[in-house]
Amino acid sequence: MTASFLVPAAVALCIVQMSARAASLRGTIVDPTLAPVPGVRVLLKVAGAGLSTHTGPAGAFRFDHLTPGDYELQCDVPGFEPVRRRIRIGTRDPAAVTVRLTLATLKERLNIDESGPPVAPQPGKNADAVSVGRSMLDSLPFLDLNYLEAMARFLDPGMPGGMGTSLVVDGMEMRNAGVTASAIQEIRINNNPYTAEYPRWSRRRIEIITKSSADSYHGTLNFVFRDHRLNARDAFARERPLEQRRIVEGSLFGPLLRSRKTSFLLSGAREEDDLVAVVFAQGLNGAIRQNVPRPQVNSVASLRISRQFSAGQAMFWQYNFQDRWQNNNGVGGSALAETGVQSRFREDEFIVNHRVLLSQRLLSQFRILLGRYWAPNKSNYAAPHIVVSGAFSGGGAQADRLQTEVHTSITWLLTQSMGHHTLKYGFNVPDWSRRGLADRTNQAGSLSFASLADFAANRPFAAVIQRGDPRVIFFEKNLGAFFQDEWQLRPNISIAAGLRYDWQGYFGDNTNFAPRLAIAYAPRRSQKTVLRAGGGFFFDRSGPGPIWDVLRYNGSQLHRYVLTAGEIPADINRARLDLLPTSVHRLSSGVELPDTMQFSAGVERQLAARTTLAVNYTGVRGVQNLRSRDANAPLPPVFGPRPDARFSAIRVIESAGRLEANSLEITLRGQFRSSHTVMAQYAFGKAQSDTGGVNWFPAASYAPSGEWGRTDTDRRHQFNLLGAAALHRWANFGFSVSVLSGIPFNITTGADGNRDGMALDRPAGVGRNTGQGPGLAVVDLRWYREFLFRPEKKEKSSRAVAAVDTFNLFNRLNYQNFVGALSSPFFGRAVAAHPARRLQLSVRLQF
Repeated sequence: MTASFLVPAAVALCIVQMSARAASLRGTIVDPTLAPVPGVRVLLKVAGAGLSTHTGPAGAFRFDHLTPGDYELQCDVPGFEPVRRRIRIGTRDPAAVTVRLTLATLKERLNIDESGPPVAPQPGKNADAVSVGRSMLDSLPFLDLNYLEAMARFLDPGMPGGMGTSLVVDGMEMRNAGVTASAIQEIRINNNPYTAEYPRWSRRRIEIITKSSADSYHGTLNFVFRDHRLNARDAFARERPLEQRRIVEGSLFGPLLRSRKTSFLLSGAREEDDLVAVVFAQGLNGAIRQNVPRPQVNSVASLRISRQFSAGQAMFWQYNFQDRWQNNNGVGGSALAETGVQSRFREDEFIVNHRVLLSQRLLSQFRILLGRYWAPNKSNYAAPHIVVSGAFSGGGAQADRLQTEVHTSITWLLTQSMGHHTLKYGFNVPDWSRRGLADRTNQAGSLSFASLADFAANRPFAAVIQRGDPRVIFFEKNLGAFFQDEWQLRPNISIAAGLRYDWQGYFGDNTNFAPRLAIAYAPRRSQKTVLRAGGGFFFDRSGPGPIWDVLRYNGSQLHRYVLTAGEIPADINRARLDLLPTSVHRLSSGVELPDTMQFSAGVERQLAARTTLAVNYTGVRGVQNLRSRDANAPLPPVFGPRPDARFSAIRVIESAGRLEANSLEITLRGQFRSSHTVMAQYAFGKAQSDTGGVNWFPAASYAPSGEWGRTDTDRRHQFNLLGAAALHRWANFGFSVSVLSGIPFNITTGADGNRDGMALDRPAGVGRNTGQGPGLAVVDLRWYREFLFRPEKKEKSSRAVAAVDTFNLFNRLNYQNFVGALSSPFFGRAVAAHPARRLQLSVRLQF
């Protein structure tokens, strides 16, 4: 037998043997009613690698040419429990597998899988979402464990005033997180941008997922310490501020009394802060530079009791408590120590959450919150308030007030599975509350001066003083309802279409229907590239502020006297104010809630198993934005007496502002090794508007169209980076980098040439927000070392973590609060800076 014959024979024999060892796996995916589920992506993983396919019209799938070994079958279907099934493949084909989906389980549990999902053509898996799970939260540098403030850098910065950011905790809008830092499992921003479930668009919404109970006890205890001896000196302080901060925070959760169906979550924190405000101002006798103590104490606690009644029904009850005291609020920059305010905030909340499977296809989730809060402010110095444009604010704060609230929030969500469709619908009451206000501000009056020279000569250009009944009570009412259909049209195409309706009391429009649509398409079968497009309308809420203003400044209850140059007596507190006309605040006829349209398009690419890149364009167009205007301002060009002598200022709140913003955003999320995680985001954008929010006034009340310009927080470039790397047991690092271009500032004369009582006048030919502030660059670094109490049982061992955090590592001077008043000695200069380098020491105990 020749060699030429032996070689082909040996090769053929190997091929036959390999074919004999290869096997196939086939199966079917069905829903709870045993109906087949087509278009589901199925993964078969082994040793970190995997194969992928999709179920056909009959819900069937198949994998061929499998070598013997242990595999894991995975699939994720929205609205159902994730499938994770171990399968052993031998030399023969195993029996066909039937996977029966179950609706998302009601039993709460600790979720420890934080790996980011790959790109997928589904509405809630957009790769430009910012998601930080528990392990990243433990690894990153967070000042004072304040996760929300640090993550706010990823919110949309270019939007004008209004109600700001909404906070969603476990699917329900909340005023605060309720739980403390260690009880938070995950924080998300820009998740599922066009869902109809929430009123705010995704870049103005932070979603928090809290920890759930587990079958055994788990706990965390954090000790955090900061001291001035570890800090660099503030650039505007003569000497290093003598600050110190002490925080004790922790959480505990697990079964209640060894019960298999009842569990608890307890969290709490105590913060004691000896903070210092830095004053940098100019007075008649020269520069004023002071370090003013600004102490505060904050106590937070929450308790949740969860009960699993059956496989299809669960409920929890939760109580949240917060008590915060602060002194010398408002001091710093050009505001002197005498303007300090002492404030208190006490809030109690009670939450009931009920979830039940009404059928195999229908899940009901109902939640109600009842709460109350009490928030008094008291000025530390009882004297008239003095404001000298761009130089200093002194005298008493004149900020005495008491704000109370008894409120409720209700959410009812139904999730229904119908073949390729996942339907979500329900209603929510974001806020239905009894709000009370006792406004004792400006009882001694406020005086405004254009310059230090006018202050020395006692020539104020405006004075404001209040008299009358300070108390007002009203019921704030907000309602919302929505319907959404998430349709998996094909394995590589999904469509999410929804309609939302929002309504708010005191605003007459009843047509706030907001349609929303999102499409995701994977052009290739591997689904490693996904194209997305979407758009939707969003209605904002006004908040209680303008309603309080309209009710108490109605001309008869609380009298607000606005006096301009030539009308101000030598002693306003001895003047016959009852003989003077009062100001009134009104809602404009036909005023409506702000309406914003957002639209976007982008491409996402899975670069590696756990690395994704997303490039997205987003456009925003806003109409009906709120602003204020003095309808009784003196007429140009003479600016003589007010047209209606019965009143002084007539503030009209109108929905006449508009907004235009465009941005290009690049997001990279990656886990390059099991211990190396990075999330980076760069945005290039521009935002313009002709309003700064409901309390904003134009420079000329009769020509508000001239206010079109950059928004107050517009930044052209933004780069943010979060990352963690475990290099060695003594070399574990977390880091945060922010590099931002500057925001604009408004240039004004500092005087009141049009005699409307406000120093908003701009020089001739100067538009709004034409001043340019400098950029900001901050690098924060965390080093930590983990110590295991039982190294032989690494996964189950209790542990201690010692950490050192450095904020503004390179001690870069980042200016803020630029003065735009031409009459100010600081014109074109900053009067404050972001904090210099600070060090934070912490210890965390976990079991």
